[in-house]
Amino acid sequence: MPHPVIFDRVLLRARRARADALGPATFLVDRVADDLEARLGAVLRPFELAADLGTPTDAVRRRLAPRVSRIVAVDARASHLAGEPLPVVADEEALPFRDASLDLAVSALALQFVNDLPGTLIQIRRALKPDGLFLAAMIGGDSLAELREAFAQAESETEGGASPRVAPFADLRDLGGLLQRAGFALPVTDVDRTTVRYASPLALMHDLRRMGATNALHERRRLPLRRGTLRRLVEIYDERFADADGRIGATFEIVWLSGWAPHESQQQPLKPGSARTRLADALHTREIPAGEKAKR
Repeated sequence: MPHPVIFDRVLLRARRARADALGPATFLVDRVADDLEARLGAVLRPFELAADLGTPTDAVRRRLAPRVSRIVAVDARASHLAGEPLPVVADEEALPFRDASLDLAVSALALQFVNDLPGTLIQIRRALKPDGLFLAAMIGGDSLAELREAFAQAESETEGGASPRVAPFADLRDLGGLLQRAGFALPVTDVDRTTVRYASPLALMHDLRRMGATNALHERRRLPLRRGTLRRLVEIYDERFADADGRIGATFEIVWLSGWAPHESQQQPLKPGSARTRLADALHTREIPAGEKAKR
């Protein structure tokens, strides 16, 4: 069964190329790269071969260079890989790696735009050697909640209905389940939220353009945004989300995913019935058989 097409991947690459030409806004990916370096610092083992999957800048690769012998840069835009020592022109939805060929796979703010995330996670897990590590950060489902609300209200008032404007990013609990389904051992997900303050909603939208993160939904409205709708959006955003100094806030939720390719050396869950100590004994209480009511 074919997976649903949510994002226009060709348009996404064009938007990222435009961002590079404008002068990219990199503060968010730089923050994620710093955090990824710190998280990987807690892993006390070397990595021979790593792949950086679709990260829009070289921030992750620069920070990992002291820890990793060889880093493969994976991107669908050949021009974006100029100067990389190990460039691989490939889409994150169709990775070209052999099974069990990577020690480490990382990605920063890229995988939220793949159409078949379960399939991509399965490909990553297969590409990792046994006991290989996957560590990635994605934009989470609560990101830009203020912009979503303002857009929906403005379009409802001025155009009689709302159209898809902000991507439906994945939820934290869903991502944990996807890691398990993909076959990762010891899967972990957590979230980091940050609020960025702007002089106006237009300044926020300008930054999103310089991130290459403007609307690339396949079902987006093809008509330009009306001036009246934009004007009303700014009014609503200012009314609901402006601080006392007149600046507005924009929430970015970063969801972290990690998991290991299975290996016999990893900690394993105990088999049902193998416990040697009863829970009632550990809690210093009396075990109540099924069907028996506790005495008052």
